[in-house]
Amino acid sequence: LVDLLKSIEGSACRKDTLVVTTYDEFGGQWDHVAPPGQGGTAGPHDQWGPGTRLPTLIIAPRLRGDFVVDHTQYDTTSVLSTIEHRFGLAPLGTRDAAVNDLSSVFGARAGGD
Repeated sequence: LVDLLKSIEGSACRKDTLVVTTYDEFGGQWDHVAPPGQGGTAGPHDQWGPGTRLPTLIIAPRLRGDFVVDHTQYDTTSVLSTIEHRFGLAPLGTRDAAVNDLSSVFGARAGGD
């Protein structure tokens, strides 16, 4: 990750680059916060519910300066949803159509900026 970030930092495209590092599974790590609505079908998740929280690192020059922690419920498909919203693409499925995208970390600028 360090080598990737150094390459991006020295690149002409650094001002337009977003790096999202997350996990597909939580890896069995203990979390003191239980997943909300486990086993239900209400909300932007399926019959397996939202899973446990996943650490996610977002690195970009366009992040809000006052942004530290976000308590919005996201999903691994939130990354896909963010790409869809940014480029005006239709959702690939029902899950990415229902989840929150990551626009709040960017200040939700209008015009796809």
